Amino acid sequence: MKRTLVFATALAAGLVTSTYSVQAVAQAAAPAAAPAPQAVPAKIAIFAFEPAVGATNEGQKAVAEIQKKYEPKRAALEAQNNEIESLKKQLQALPATASDDERASRLKVIDTKEKALQRDAEDAQTSYNSDISEALGKVAKKVGDLAAKYLQDHGFTLLLNVGGQQSAETVLWFAPETDITQAVVNEYNKVSGVAAPPPSAPAPARRTTPPATTPKP
Repeated sequence: MKRTLVFATALAAGLVTSTYSVQAVAQAAAPAAAPAPQAVPAKIAIFAFEPAVGATNEGQKAVAEIQKKYEPKRAALEAQNNEIESLKKQLQALPATASDDERASRLKVIDTKEKALQRDAEDAQTSYNSDISEALGKVAKKVGDLAAKYLQDHGFTLLLNVGGQQSAETVLWFAPETDITQAVVNEYNKVSGVAAPPPSAPAPARRTTPPATTPKP
């Protein structure tokens, strides 16, 4: 069984998942009693919604707090993985005179521990994703409301989303001056009052030995 490092990878990447939709932004921007449809000069805005949520000071703070919360679990999973790798090396180092029963017993232990690691990693990943979704969902609602206000204040008539993992981007090109993503992030940071997080310290370089089996990304 291949090593399970999906959970640790997700923690390192700080995967951002938003529960708010662009349609919700458009609905928030619409007046309570819509006027009769009519042709108007188009003023289109480009918005990378999910990246914007994660780029706000509040969003970054929420992700950092959740990652800190799961650091002990990440370390525990890494320890489990290291133990399995050690057991595999011990198995490979057995002398040729070792009995088949001993080899089978060691293989069974390794298999049991790998299955336990798989279950633990999946449970941790599910819990982590749920916490991230809940925390960023709250920020996303407020970012959506502010984006709607920004659109109205600046006379935009259409909003196109270019950010998100759930669907492919449909905007192939746009003029940079129509992108309101950073402007909305800046406005939100002012309103939220959350200070920018301190810059992360660079991780120390370390040499690693390639594993016998390459884990899935």
